[in-house]
Formats: sequence, C-alpha cells, structure tokens
Amino acid sequence: MKIVVTGSKGFIGKNLCIMLREHGYQDIIEVDRETSQEMLSQYLCEADFVYHLAGINRPKDDSEFQLGNADLTSYIAEKLKQSDKKVPLVISSSTQAELNNAYGQSKLIAEKAVEQYGISAGASYYIYRFPNVFGKWCKPNYNSFVATFCYNTLNGLDITINDPQAPVTLVYIDDVCASLISLINGDSDSGYKTVSPSYSSTVGDVANLLRSFKASRNNLVTENVGTGLVRALYSTYISYMSPDQFSYSIPSYGDERGVFSEMLKTKEAGQFSFFTAHPGITRGGHYHHTKNEKFLVVKGKALFKFEHIVTGECYELLTDSSSLRVVETVPGWSHDITNIGDEEMIVMLWANEVFDREAPDTFARPL
Repeated sequence: MKIVVTGSKGFIGKNLCIMLREHGYQDIIEVDRETSQEMLSQYLCEADFVYHLAGINRPKDDSEFQLGNADLTSYIAEKLKQSDKKVPLVISSSTQAELNNAYGQSKLIAEKAVEQYGISAGASYYIYRFPNVFGKWCKPNYNSFVATFCYNTLNGLDITINDPQAPVTLVYIDDVCASLISLINGDSDSGYKTVSPSYSSTVGDVANLLRSFKASRNNLVTENVGTGLVRALYSTYISYMSPDQFSYSIPSYGDERGVFSEMLKTKEAGQFSFFTAHPGITRGGHYHHTKNEKFLVVKGKALFKFEHIVTGECYELLTDSSSLRVVETVPGWSHDITNIGDEEMIVMLWANEVFDREAPDTFARPL
C-alpha cells in the first residue's frame, strides 16, 4: 500500500509518518513544500491512501489561505478522481472552519472539496476539525499555545495570558495519530471524524500545570503524570528540553552512617528515596502507627530486625542485593536495618506518604 502524506515535515505529519512505520506501513510517500507539483501529481496517481495534512495557517498575506488550503485541496481531490482508484482521502481541517474568517473559510472550502470528491468518486473520505493539537515537535510561537507555554516555561520566558478562564479543547498528538491510522482498515464510515479522548481545560489551568512541572525539580513533588491530560502535557513539556536540561541535582544529607537522599515525592502515593550505610552501621530503630515503607537492598548485605511494640515478638530477616527482595515495614512493629557486609550498602526506599516534619509518625524504639 502506497500512502501519501502531505505536510509530512509538519507537526502532525512528522509524528504520523513515524507511527505509520511502527504499524508496519513502509511505503510512505512524504510530500512537503519542496515537492514539485509535477511530483505531487505523480504521487497521487500511485497512491492507495492519502493523508492531506498540508496547509497554511500563518501566511504573510490572507490570499495565501486560498492557495494553500482551498486550491491545494481541490487539486489533490481532482487528481485522485482522475486516477479512478477510489483512493481514501483524509484531510486535517480546523474548528475555525465554523468561523467567518479567511483561514476558517479556506478550510471550509477544502472540506467541501474532499466531501464532493468522496461522493462523486465513490471513495471513502474523512474530515477532522482539529481543536488544539499538542505534543512533541510542535513549533513554539507558531500555531499551538501549549507549545509556546512549554518552551517559555522551561526557559524562564514570560507567557501572555489574556484570560486565564478562557476554555480550551485539547487533543494529544498520539491520540490524533492513532485515530488517523485506524482509518486505513476501512471500517469507519465516511464523513466528519473526531479524536478521542479530548480534554477540556482552561488556558490558566494549562499554564499552572506547566509551572508545577518546572517547580517539581526543586520541591521534588510530581503531579499525577501517569494518565490523561496531565500525562500528555508532562510528556509534551519535557519534549521541549534541550540536552543540557535533561538532568538535575537532588539534595543529599550525609553523616557518619552514610547518605540519605529523597528522589521523588507524589501527592497521592508517597515518596521515593535511597540511603547508604557503611559496614556495621544500623539505621532505623523506630516504629510507625500508619506510615509504611518498602525497602530494597540494591548493593550489599542487610539484616532487618523487627519487634512488636506491644507483645515484644521479634523477627529477623537477612537479604542482599543478589536476591532483590522487597522488605516491608508494618505499623506497630519497631524496625531497623544493619549493614552486615564488608562494603557500602545501598537501599532503595518507598514510603506511602511524603515525610511531614510537623507530624512524622515516627517514634524512636531501639531494638
């Protein structure tokens, strides 16, 4: 299958071409501004499926809207009709097609050309009126406020917000590409299509989230970046990092026993840290009422000791880095850990809550 992608060097096109290849489609013909009209015509004659993503949205003159949106789409539609192959055609339009401005009207004309092609040629056609599409590789200060906000926030530049409460509908580039690729199997009816999920937010809320991402390198508190809009925004935010921004330092606290360092704190699922202990050193000697922890020795040998604070029942457990065994502390049991090896011990630690100096839920009780 020969798949033609116009606008292949643009934001959506670049992501789409990569993901098409990941799905096993290798014969992808990439069309960009350097492609001549003659070559475009030849590619369209060979095409089995066309994604028309090229367009004009930041012209020097409004007349370019007609040429780059309406006329180019009409040309593509006509060439496909002449091929008599009933080639499916997908077009990326905009929610502004509903508005009475030069850009929106040029997109509306392009939509009608695609619809007329599908009907007259008996071919499948798909029209997407994309809202705000965001994700990696979108140009800052071009056609996505999210891209601009990400870049500026990362680099300490001001962002302009006229109305923080202004509503926005957002779709993530991975979801856009997944929707586009799903059309190839031909199971979808022709007509207008939407991307799912879409996210409703405000300009101010997006800006605040990005600020919290930046602050997390200092306070070590991460947002819930594993699902939904926050996941997509965080991935987008870090995609604008330059290589010299890939790393950052975290504080560590050392004494005669070794080093302790917090790595990451969450709002709902505790925190991650690690500590070291020199040979013969014991850490701990306390209990908790509610707080609980998971320890993993990643270097060295450890002896864990436990004592029930009411019954006095005792228990000991040996572990080392060769077994990668997680040891949990249990409320109501005092516990400590001793390095019984000949080398420095390194232990990963997860606690179910972020340490609160005002209410630490940690009570000394040496074993």
